[in-house]
Amino acid sequence: MNSPLLNKLLSSKAGISALILRAPIGLILAAHGSQKLFAWFGGYGLEGTGQWMASIGMTPGYLMALLAGSAEFFGGLALLLGLLTRPAAVVAAFTMVVAIFSVHISNGLFMDNNGYEYALTLLVALIALAVQGGGRFSLDNVLSKKLSK
Repeated sequence: MNSPLLNKLLSSKAGISALILRAPIGLILAAHGSQKLFAWFGGYGLEGTGQWMASIGMTPGYLMALLAGSAEFFGGLALLLGLLTRPAAVVAAFTMVVAIFSVHISNGLFMDNNGYEYALTLLVALIALAVQGGGRFSLDNVLSKKLSK
């Protein structure tokens, strides 16, 4: 099966730098998502996160928590593995844009005041991954090679 669109989505000329960027970003996102979805690592789970999201005007809160948590958790796992790296990075980047403008922007840049610097850093890294793809050391690369045959 040779699908040019799918092959373009999966292929990447990036080397080890993509893995160096993917691994920690994927772990961080998966951990944050697990807080929202499963109440792991001191998180509040879907119910608590949903109530908080509703309290800041993101309704329905439970659905918003499910969407944000899923984007972070499953997107983070996908990034870690380098599986569908570009789509996962785009979805997670969109989640960071929402976080920046719905929660952090009014607090200024710096994280010590709950500002947007951390979410902005993740956003920029995710955009870089969306542009460069998963790299040589990714499942995307394995799939791309199989599709090219």
